[in-house]
Amino acid sequence: MREIIHVQVGQCGNQIGWKFWETICQEHGINPDGQYEGDNELQLERIGVYFTEATGARYVPRAVLVDLEQGVMDSIRGSKMGKLFKPDTMVYGQSGAGNNWAKGHYTEGAELIENVMEVIRKESENCDCLQGFQISHSLGGGTGSGLGTLLLSRIREEHPDRMIATFSVVPSPKVSDTVVEPYNATLSVHQLVENADEVMCIDNEALYRISTNTLNIPNPSYPDLNHLVSSVMSGITSTLRFPGQLNSDLRKLAVNLIPFPRLHFFLIGFAPLTRRDAIGYTALSVPELTQQMFSPKNMMAAADPSLGKYLTASAMFRGRIPTKEIDDNMLSLQNKYQGQFIEWIPNNIKSTICDIPPKGHKISVTFIGNSTSIQELFKRIEGQFTKMYRRRAFVHWYLGEGMDESEFAESQNNMKDLVKEYQQYQDATLDDVFGEEDEQDEVDSQEEVQSGQEQVSGDDDDDAQVDDDGEDDD
Repeated sequence: MREIIHVQVGQCGNQIGWKFWETICQEHGINPDGQYEGDNELQLERIGVYFTEATGARYVPRAVLVDLEQGVMDSIRGSKMGKLFKPDTMVYGQSGAGNNWAKGHYTEGAELIENVMEVIRKESENCDCLQGFQISHSLGGGTGSGLGTLLLSRIREEHPDRMIATFSVVPSPKVSDTVVEPYNATLSVHQLVENADEVMCIDNEALYRISTNTLNIPNPSYPDLNHLVSSVMSGITSTLRFPGQLNSDLRKLAVNLIPFPRLHFFLIGFAPLTRRDAIGYTALSVPELTQQMFSPKNMMAAADPSLGKYLTASAMFRGRIPTKEIDDNMLSLQNKYQGQFIEWIPNNIKSTICDIPPKGHKISVTFIGNSTSIQELFKRIEGQFTKMYRRRAFVHWYLGEGMDESEFAESQNNMKDLVKEYQQYQDATLDDVFGEEDEQDEVDSQEEVQSGQEQVSGDDDDDAQVDDDGEDDD
């Protein structure tokens, strides 16, 4: 088995995670008590990726639920899925982080971290072949950002060779839940750049837009938004959980999607997204899915891909689809949107196919794109951060938790560097790449000629020395 340990941190992370487990249980035929009620043997073939089998044929999620206050845990316990989770894996504090990154990272979070790591250690020891970790959290609050990134660095320390993928809810452009979001997000991104392998960026405003405009839900609630995120989360790991023609996993994803180590922030999307009253009116086909998945309207983060270029992308299809049809569509897609792809990486799109479709669909596709347009998101947060930090507004709350002010400046510089790096690769053309190579070859050949000449003159000097010595002896 290639097991994945799922960790959900903070209020937002736990709500997303709860919905994710609900989706996964439906796909594998597991009821809220952990008993199997499915009708297809394939549902149990690789169930060990996310579930541990307990006594009495009960399946327990390999999940660790973490929060600095008790409220969300109580609501999960009281929900219909409450009995599914093992009580030992719920770790919570009493005081909360109060939207303060430093509280989650240095004081309250630091007191809880050993308990969380102990639970994670136990879970990882029960795995045959641990593939990696999946973390759901938000970057705007205190627990998800502060404790989430502390947990990330500790997991990286103890499991340096395992993959870490995060589903991170980033601050929205127009609507802000908390005033200090820019601080919390900037300090978190600083950690995500260093310690995470793959970061899937999600934001509430994009999810609202999809719900109201595309799905025609008049007043979307958080469960509606979380359902969208859980669809993507289940799609990304579908080929690990079910058999398929072209498999993928977290490591293959990283190798194919990340051309440079720091550029691992992805846009994600899902198709088909159709309003409920229009479901029977369209025949779903692969061209229709590929058209939808590349649409900026389907992206779950407020960054417009048409303003940047795709370094790489991955399309994860689910359902019985001929491989040739997918290959042909991917090729025509790359030709059609040629200007949106970096020209110096050939065949930018990776495809995977899982035979088992999600609940309620015959075929679907999950999209992950590594686009340079994600820099919009970082520019926006950095701009808001600068406005407040210039006046040192709210900084005393962070310093009061034992944080050093230099960490603010360091995080800001790291984010600026990240934006510059995305811009640099967006502007690089094929001529630049070959031009650099030609220049390098020229420099190398000149150095070779020079070193050859030095060697020859060095040999002459040695001969002269011998002759001189000989004359002296005579």
